[in-house]
Amino acid sequence: MSEKDMNTDFAPPIHPPAIRLGLLLIPGFALMGYATLVEAFRAANTLSGRTLYEWVHVSPDGAAVEASSGARILADAQVGQRLDCRVLFVFAGGDPRRFNDPATYGWLRQLARGGCAIAGVSGGPYVMARAGLLAGRRATIHWEHRPLLAEEFPDIDLQTGLYVIDGPVITCAGGTAGLDLAMALIARDHGPQGLGEDGLGEDLARRVGEWFIRTTPRDAAGPQRPSPAERHGTTNHVVLQALALIEASLDRPPPRAAIAAACGRSLRQIERLFHDHLGRSLSDTMLNLRLDSAAHRLRTTDASVTQIALDCGFVSAAHFSRRIRQRFGVPPSALRRT
Repeated sequence: MSEKDMNTDFAPPIHPPAIRLGLLLIPGFALMGYATLVEAFRAANTLSGRTLYEWVHVSPDGAAVEASSGARILADAQVGQRLDCRVLFVFAGGDPRRFNDPATYGWLRQLARGGCAIAGVSGGPYVMARAGLLAGRRATIHWEHRPLLAEEFPDIDLQTGLYVIDGPVITCAGGTAGLDLAMALIARDHGPQGLGEDGLGEDLARRVGEWFIRTTPRDAAGPQRPSPAERHGTTNHVVLQALALIEASLDRPPPRAAIAAACGRSLRQIERLFHDHLGRSLSDTMLNLRLDSAAHRLRTTDASVTQIALDCGFVSAAHFSRRIRQRFGVPPSALRRT
């Protein structure tokens, strides 16, 4: 065998270059959604024994970005710079409506036109929608942002699942769903249709899931929240039907008699079922659901106390404030600070 043949036999395999990812951090972004994605790609590098992915952190002004938890992450680049990446992830949280930066929106559109896939995580899809990237697209978002997104952008085909991949537009509910999305992308990038070896992707994605104690695969269209039965601790179908009616009309609470009639029961029967299965009356249940929704809006939006009161079916801000104080022991302003 010639020296040339020997060198060929022992030549190291030629691997494709690492896939470059951009990580755009919007101030107040949710750290969980960021961590589950980045850690999954890091694990793919470690488990494969080579650099499959590399990434660059981006912020609107090039400065460090503070997450909702107070953690700060340094930026490598700022919005507007040339960024040669396969996918740009947009991480946002809290109330994404507070972020309003035309320069960022224009930059996202420029990257999309250049062939870069754009992926929004948690509140990130809201930023993408404002950039005009979700019009007519299938998309998802964290359940707490869903009503706001649907109201402001009715042209989006809004889904309720964990993540949606609609061509070069990707959206993810955030939280632990980031791991599900990352595993899907790893399997796609390094499977038969990707740039890696045939068969590597699915096996690698599975091992990444095992690394992070993910014992049960979750489909992209899987639910973001526990079922109503799990959330309310009952399997009684009449009680669950009544709860669904209440939750669907928090801004205009229906009369108790109307709820009973819709469930095919008398008001006395409905009250007995609520006491038996939930341990409280129908009226108390309705009030608590409205107050919980209001408290959530106080913590996650900048809407006025009066507007939140009206949105949750209270006749006045004063009445709303009394009820909030009775339920949580503090006024609405204190809930907003927390």
